Amino acid sequence: MKISPIISTFFGGFLFISLATYAQEVTPDINIEESADVFLEDYSDDFQEKFFDALKQKGIENYDRAINLMLACKQLDANNYVVDHELAQLYLKEKQYPVAEPFALTALLAEPENLWYTNTYVEILQKQQKSVEGYKAQLPFNNAKFKENLALVYYRKGRAKAAQSILKETPKSSFTQQLSVKVEDLIEAQEDAIKSSSFTVTNQNRSESGSFQQYKAQIDGLLRTNNYLALDKIAGEALESYPSQPYFYYAQGYAFNKKAKPRDAIEALETGLDYLVGDVSLANKFYQELADAYNSINNSVKANMYLRKIIPGF
Repeated sequence: MKISPIISTFFGGFLFISLATYAQEVTPDINIEESADVFLEDYSDDFQEKFFDALKQKGIENYDRAINLMLACKQLDANNYVVDHELAQLYLKEKQYPVAEPFALTALLAEPENLWYTNTYVEILQKQQKSVEGYKAQLPFNNAKFKENLALVYYRKGRAKAAQSILKETPKSSFTQQLSVKVEDLIEAQEDAIKSSSFTVTNQNRSESGSFQQYKAQIDGLLRTNNYLALDKIAGEALESYPSQPYFYYAQGYAFNKKAKPRDAIEALETGLDYLVGDVSLANKFYQELADAYNSINNSVKANMYLRKIIPGF
């Protein structure tokens, strides 16, 4: 069974924003009720029931049940790439990245100009510390819209240099020109964050590689610009000089989480907690990162333990 492009886009963005908002922002002329009717006309009652029940289960974070229902939909319609994308997102939620990857790729190849499909695929690769560039042969790099979407995804994830590289090989358009300006601004901001607190190290006094305030300013800048690629290195350098400063452990743990290294994040964050006294706001940040890290390794008991420690309002 086939699904119309409108409905594909309509349901493909379901998890990112509400259906109503998506239809209004992306396809302002779409009639939600009418489009749903078109979708329902093309599928059996059994498919409809399972598909919408799966979306409902996903909405209440009952991912196991949602996966089973989507797999049942897949059996009813093996070529439905909307279902493939939903499965990719569900397995991503469950941290089953190798299982999610082929579903995400199938959806993306079926509709290479879909921004949400590109975002899901990139996120799944990133969680496995894989690079899109390593899969160029199987991806639609001959499609200009796919490359525009890929550059936009990189930009939103703070990977400004990667976005710039893609834009250089993408045909010029008003979109690429506008995005290029934003990417260049982000690169400048990221570089300024590093340069603004660079350390003067002389041959005569190498031991004074930077004050606490200099390190903190540099790390603040990296966090502000989401430049986590350099953050763990700078935080590690700071900890060599200031091994009892919890803020630096937090920064390092945050960077490890962003780089899909949850076990390294847990080690850094739990070490930092031993030095943390009295700063409730920073403690909340520690607990949230630890919860995220433990969820990444499927330890919900520890994740919930840290979530319960968070004090609202700080």
